[in-house]
Amino acid sequence: MRAAGTLVPLLAVLALGACAPVPGPSTIRAFDIPAACPVSAAAFRENDGLARSRAALEAGSLTILAVGSSSIEGAGASKRELGYVPLVEAGLREAFPGARITVVNRGIGGETTADTVNRLKAEIDTARPDLVLWQLGTNDMLRDLTLARVVSDFDRGRDILDAAGVDVVLIDPQRLPEDTDNAGFRGRNSLLAGVSGTIAYLGTREGYAVDPRFGPMSGWAGLEGGGVGPDDLHLNDAGYACWAANTVAGLGGALR
Repeated sequence: MRAAGTLVPLLAVLALGACAPVPGPSTIRAFDIPAACPVSAAAFRENDGLARSRAALEAGSLTILAVGSSSIEGAGASKRELGYVPLVEAGLREAFPGARITVVNRGIGGETTADTVNRLKAEIDTARPDLVLWQLGTNDMLRDLTLARVVSDFDRGRDILDAAGVDVVLIDPQRLPEDTDNAGFRGRNSLLAGVSGTIAYLGTREGYAVDPRFGPMSGWAGLEGGGVGPDDLHLNDAGYACWAANTVAGLGGALR
C-alpha cells in the first residue's frame, strides 16, 4: 500500500535536520509539503550556468520561462496553483522578497524534446526570460525514441538558447511506479534512468544547471502514491510540492 503523507510547513521538515540548508528563512514559508518529502539542495548542479539570473536578481527583476511537457503544464494537480510552476514561483518570491520574480508556464502535455525545440525560439521571444527551465525526455522514452535522437534535438535547442543568451536549468524525467498495471509503462524506468544520465552529462557539457528529478524520486516512497497520481504517470499534489520544494532549495541556494 502506498502511504499517504501529511502536509506540514517546509520549515518543520527542515527542522528535522535531515535536509541540506536552503537559501534562507523566507524560502520555507511559501507552501506546505508532505512531511515524508526529503528536501535537499544537494542534487542540484549549478555548472557555473546562472550568472545572468544572479545579475537580474541584483537588478530587481527575474523572469523565468518553464518549457516542457505535462509535468510543467501541471497535469495531475488538483488545482492549477498546486502544480510545479506556480509553487516554484511562490517559493522563489519568498526566497527573494526584494525582487520581482515571474515564472511563465509554457508546458504542453505530450511534447517530445523535438516538439519543445520547435517552438522554443518563439517562446523565448515572447517571454524574454533571463532563465529557462527545460524539462525533457519523458515522452521521448515512452514513445521509444532513441537517446541519440534526444541528444540531436537537444543540440538544436542549445543553439537557440545560446543565441538568446539565457541561463538554463535542465530537468530530467519523472520516475514511474514499479508496480504499475499499465503495460506501456512497465519496465520504462531503465530507459528513463538512461535519459536522466544523458541530461546530467549534457548539462555539464554545456554549462547548464541541472535539477534532477528521476534520482531523488527514489526517496519518495513515503509520499502518497510515491508522488505519482492514479494514472501512474503524472505527479499528484504531494509529488509536485516535493519536487518544487527541492527546486526552490537548489536553485534558490545557487542564485544566492
